[in-house]
Formats: sequence, structure tokens, C-alpha cells
Amino acid sequence: MIAPPAPPELRRAWPPALRLLLGEDAVDLWDAALSPAGGRLTRLRPTGTSVQPGGAATVQYAAEVAWTDGRRSRESLAATTGARIPEGATVLEGGSDGEVVRVGLWRWPLDPALPALAWASRAGATTDRLGALGLADGPLRLRLRAYRPGRRAVIEATSPTVSTFLKVVRPVAVGRLVERHAVLDGAVPVPPVLASTDDGVVVLPGLAGTPMRDLVAGDGAGLPDAATIDALLDALPEAAALVVPAGRSRPGDARGRVRAHAAVLGLVAPELRPRLDRLVAVLEDADPGEHEEVPVHGDFYESQLLVDGGRVVGLLDVDTVGRGHRIDDWATLLGHLVLLETILPAPATAVRYRAELQEAALRRWPAAQLRPRIAAVLLGLATGPFRVLQGDWAARTAARIAAAEEWAAPGRG
Repeated sequence: MIAPPAPPELRRAWPPALRLLLGEDAVDLWDAALSPAGGRLTRLRPTGTSVQPGGAATVQYAAEVAWTDGRRSRESLAATTGARIPEGATVLEGGSDGEVVRVGLWRWPLDPALPALAWASRAGATTDRLGALGLADGPLRLRLRAYRPGRRAVIEATSPTVSTFLKVVRPVAVGRLVERHAVLDGAVPVPPVLASTDDGVVVLPGLAGTPMRDLVAGDGAGLPDAATIDALLDALPEAAALVVPAGRSRPGDARGRVRAHAAVLGLVAPELRPRLDRLVAVLEDADPGEHEEVPVHGDFYESQLLVDGGRVVGLLDVDTVGRGHRIDDWATLLGHLVLLETILPAPATAVRYRAELQEAALRRWPAAQLRPRIAAVLLGLATGPFRVLQGDWAARTAARIAAAEEWAAPGRG
């Protein structure tokens, strides 16, 4: 099995769940899971992972399987540990250096937490379902846009005349998501719900417009100015600002999650813990300021926005909309633009646009309040390279932490 590059001493420092799911013992675990159906692994490669502060982990794999009837197939597999093992998963126990880890496993698309994925991932079944709802007039082609095992999936279904998106969620989440879209529809440019199913699918139309990220990666023509972004956020209706349950951080509050992000980073890269401890202390000691609670998007960055001629014509992924602080939405957008400055092949537009929006934000809030929030966003984004298992994840992780340290330092801005 090809695991993410890491020296042996680092692997030994990982929590047991990671050592098991990203080590050679994972092959034995999957062979045990597949053998009752007549399958045997011939190749297993991890493609993504998610780590919890307590050490539980979820790993996705690309696999090749040989079957007793002579077939060979390519499979997408998922394994998870800890409290996120969904009911209905195949549960086995594996060992890692003498420690026993309980693991839930499944094959795509039979995610036990997302029962609708079984039909929403098949073109024929999706064509039949959407056709019966009057939302398809012929065969559909499907494209997987996103998948977080046990959490959600987004599938694009297209024909020459139809473009829809199937958001696959846990069945219990459907009602709240439909209600959220209904409250926002007409106030801000969210896609209206075309249909929903009891087993966990919310059907949304494709929207016109160009993803803001594409404009930031290009020459920037048609990017919305700060006043347009402000007007969009101001238009979020009060009815969408649900009260945050006690004990949970506000939507978009990256400072409230710095300890969790630092804990995850410390698990995968223990040598960074002293720097992470210092950074967390700086961010938690920063002046939070006094801010009115207002409706916020909660995950507001360039990939959530569709733009046409300087206007925002689409606002996506509104699952996180709730009651929070407007400064946090701005810090999230600015933090993502700061990251784009470091990863885009041609970052000039990102640099210019971030500076323009930052100047506007600093006219509203002191740098001492905005800057630590941007640093906290960058700390959260530092988990990304390991999550997608980039070959140079360790160097990229350290670079993102360094960016967070720079923005947390007094005097910037």
C-alpha cells in the first residue's frame, strides 16, 4: 500500500487509528471485510483523511479488488474510527503496535450514514427518480463533486437541457436544510430547493455565473467590490440566524476552534507542537472586541460565490448560516485569499484583491481584531495538505502555520 510520505519515527508518533488506517495492517483489515463477498485486495491507496482532535480518523481509499468469479474491479472504500462509526457499517477490530482499534468500513456508494447515495450515484436510478419528480427529461450524466464519508456528498446531474445538483446528507438533516434554503430564497441568491427525499437528497438547480475562484485565478475582471460583498451579507435575513446551541462556537468563528485545529496538527506533525502552542496562546490572548450578533454565512470564501459582471449571482453551501459576527465572515474570505496568494500559479490578482478587501475591512474593524481572526482561519487551513494527502504535505503544513504566525504577529496590516 502506498501511504503518505512520512519517516518511520513520525508514523510511530501518530495516534493508533492513523497508524492502522495508513499502514500495511489496513490491507489485512480490508481483506477481512471483503472476503465474505469473495473479494481480495490487489492494491490499496489512501486518497484522503480526516483526523479528530482526540485521535479518531476517517480514511478514503482507491482500491483494486480481485473477485472469486474472476472479475477485477476498482473500488472506492472508506474506513472510520471512534464515535463517527455509523450504524450499518462493517465493524472490525485491527491492531496497531499492540493497540486494538475498532473500525467501521464500507464500499462506495453504500455509505450507511447516507442511504440515498446508493441510488443518487447511479445514472439510471437518478434519471428515474428525477424524471418521476418532473426534473429530468432524458438520461442524465453524473459527476461526483464532493464526498465526505459519513457526512455528505454532492453529485452534479446533467443532460443537454438540465443541470441539477444532488446534495446527499443524513436523512435527519434534510428538513433543516430545506428550511434554511426556503428562508434565504429571495433575500440572497441561493439555489431554490427543487425537491427533497426522505432518505437524504436535496435537489438544487445549477446557477449561472462564474465561480469567484476562477476570477481570482485569472485577471480578476468582474470581481465584486467590498461594498457588493457587504450588501450580500447585509441581505442575510434575520430569520436565518438560528441561535447557537450552548457549548458550540459561533458559525465562522475560527478563533473558537484554534485549539481543535492545533490538536489535529500536533497529532500528524508532533514536531510542530511547540510552535502551535505558542500560536494558540497568541490567538486566544488577542482582543476579540465587542461585536453585534448578526446573520452570517459561517463558511464564507471565494468558492462559495458565483459572480457575473461584479454582481454576486450565487451563494452556495448555506448549511452553516446562523448567528455570529460579521467580522468572522470577512476574516474567512481574507484568510482564503491569503492562502491563494501562496498556491496559485499566477497570484497577482489574489494579492491585489485581498489587499483591496483588507483595506475595506480595516475601515470597519481594528487590525488587532481582524488580523488574529485571519491567522486563525489560516491555522484551520493548515490541516488541508494532510487531509488530501499531498506528497509534500509536511512542508506545506509548516508553510501554512508560518503564514498564520505572520498574521498573528503584532504590526501586520
